Amino acid sequence: MTEYDIDEMTPPDAAPAPAAAGLTPADAADAARLVAFGLQPKLLPARDVEYAELLRRHRDEPAFARLTDAIAAGLGLIVLEVSTRAGMAVTAAEDSVFAVRMGDYARRAATDSADRFLHGLAHLAVAALAFPRPEDLADDGYIGRVTVNGVDAFVRQACRRLEERAEEQGENTDPATGAPGLESAWRVYARRSATGATKDARRLAGSTTGIVGKAVAFLVDSGFLQRTGDESGGTYRTTARYQLQVRDMAASAAMAELLELGVVPVGDGGATLLPPDQGDDLDLVADAGLPFHS
Repeated sequence: MTEYDIDEMTPPDAAPAPAAAGLTPADAADAARLVAFGLQPKLLPARDVEYAELLRRHRDEPAFARLTDAIAAGLGLIVLEVSTRAGMAVTAAEDSVFAVRMGDYARRAATDSADRFLHGLAHLAVAALAFPRPEDLADDGYIGRVTVNGVDAFVRQACRRLEERAEEQGENTDPATGAPGLESAWRVYARRSATGATKDARRLAGSTTGIVGKAVAFLVDSGFLQRTGDESGGTYRTTARYQLQVRDMAASAAMAELLELGVVPVGDGGATLLPPDQGDDLDLVADAGLPFHS
């Protein structure tokens, strides 16, 4: 016989684990409820008393915070931030049942494989324009602003830069295998109509502004953008959740490549499109103003 209690298999004088000793099934339910709030991206803590109280518990009660984070992890969710500004901001891991993959979104948005690629490019361009500088992503108070026409104009200027690069390198045909993703794709976007319209003047879904419009509408539904007006094809402002998401993707090779083209000059502390070269089709960039700062 040892000094250990055979029934409990623990030393008789062992103290209970302090982190879990005071937690109850009701606490577990509250923690799960907080995760559920985090899965409602449009819900703001300032507009829901229960949500705000659970956020306070997460901040002030370490054991409750650990329980909440563990529940999120068990559901395949990555906690980006828990705060009054962003709420319970979570993103789904790749293998999570909650994951909304870009490919799935693109297949719902378009049946043509080229269109699916353009939807991905539109999302990339929105992120790059909303937060063109590292300091914009680091500043919790920064609010990015984009317009549908501005995003389209940005991509078209990037296409012109890529075309110039290809000509300088003597690549008058499609780039060779292994060329950077944007280098191999600019022709697809550049050849697509910017607007087009149906008989009742609606924007064609397959036009590039139509594709950008679908992309930003998806981001609004996901709680990443808020629509602020109808000018320039639709104006939008970023949310705290979107800033956290873009921080997570900022190191991607495609986004870095897009910013390195220099289409968004940021040396003066602002961010606007470069003026079009003389002779460019000005109707492609009409009303493409990008008011990044209030």
